[in-house]
Amino acid sequence: METKPLFKNLSLLCLFFIMVGCASTNRLTMTVTEPAPVTIPKNIVRVGILNRYDQRSTDVLNKIDEVFSVEGKHFDKDASDKVIAGLSDVLKQQDRFDVVILNDSLFGTNRTSNFPATLAWDTVDLLCRNNNVDALYVLSYFDTDSKISYSTKQTFTQNVLGVKIPVLEHHATANTLIKGGFKIYDPTNKLVLDAFPFSKGIVTSGKGINPVKALEALRMRKDLVMDASRLIGENYALRIEPYRIRVSRNYFVKGTDQFEIAKRKAQTGNWNGAALHWERELDNPKSKIAGRACYNMAIINEINGDLSTAIEWASKAYSDYNNKEALRYLNILKYRASQNQRLVQQQ
Repeated sequence: METKPLFKNLSLLCLFFIMVGCASTNRLTMTVTEPAPVTIPKNIVRVGILNRYDQRSTDVLNKIDEVFSVEGKHFDKDASDKVIAGLSDVLKQQDRFDVVILNDSLFGTNRTSNFPATLAWDTVDLLCRNNNVDALYVLSYFDTDSKISYSTKQTFTQNVLGVKIPVLEHHATANTLIKGGFKIYDPTNKLVLDAFPFSKGIVTSGKGINPVKALEALRMRKDLVMDASRLIGENYALRIEPYRIRVSRNYFVKGTDQFEIAKRKAQTGNWNGAALHWERELDNPKSKIAGRACYNMAIINEINGDLSTAIEWASKAYSDYNNKEALRYLNILKYRASQNQRLVQQQ
C-alpha cells in the first residue's frame, strides 16, 4: 500500500532534477551603485539641525517612562537628542557640510505621531539667516510609546534543605516604539528636499519573584532606546550618499556547444572569454539561438559597465528575434540608465 506514494514522491524528485539540469539559463549576481535617495543642491555647504521636540508638551509624566527611567519625563527629550547627535556626527564625518546644531526652542511642536505643519518659508529663512546656514535638517516630531505586559507562571526553587518548593514567578515585557520624522528644507529653492518618517521597535523583558524585581530587570530599556535613537540619526545622514546593492541576472547557457563552453568560462569568472563564444552565435540561422546570443551580449556589456550598448543588444534580441526575456531585461537596463543619470547629477 505504501509503494504508490513512494513511487509518486520519487517521480516528482526525479522531475525536479531533470528540470534543474535542463534549465536554459544560469543566474549571476553583480554589484550596482544606486543614487542617493536624497539629492542636496551643490550650493548648500552649511546646514543647520533643528530638534522640534518640545519638552513643554510633556509636563504630565508618562507613567511607563516614570517607572522605568530615572530621568522620568526627560526620557523622550534625551532620546531625541541622541537622534540629533547621531545625525550631526555622521554628517560631519562625510566632510561635505559644515554642521551647526540650532538651539532654538521657539519652533517646537507638540507630541504627535505624524508630521506637523511644514515650517513657513519666512521662518526657515529667518532661522537660516540667524545661524548662517544654507539649509535645515529638522527632526519634525519624535515620540516613544511604551506598552507593558505582565504574566505569571509557577516554577520551583530549592529551599535551604534542598527541597523543591513552588513559587510564583513574575514576567514583565515592555514594547517600546520609537517614532518620528525628518524634513530637509532648502530655503533658496523653497523646497522640502525630503520628508522621511521612521519607526523602530525595542523589546525588553525581565522576571523576578515579585513584580518589582521583574520591573527592575527592564531598566536596560533606556540604554537600548538611546542606542537605537542615535542609530536612527546616523542612518538618516546616509540618505544623501549613493549606496551599493546586489542584483541578479539570468543568462543563457543552452542551445549549442558554444553556449556550453561559454557557460564553463563564465563559471570561472572569465566573462569576456565567455562573450567570445556568444559572439560566434550572433549569425546563427536559428533565430532562437541568435536571440539568446544577442541577449547574452547585453549581459556582458552591463557587466562591463556599458549600459547604452547593453540596451542596444537587448533591444535587438527582442525586436529581431522575439526573445521574451529580453523585453523584461530591456526595461531593467533602461531603469539603470536613468539611475546612472541621477548619480552623475549628484556628483
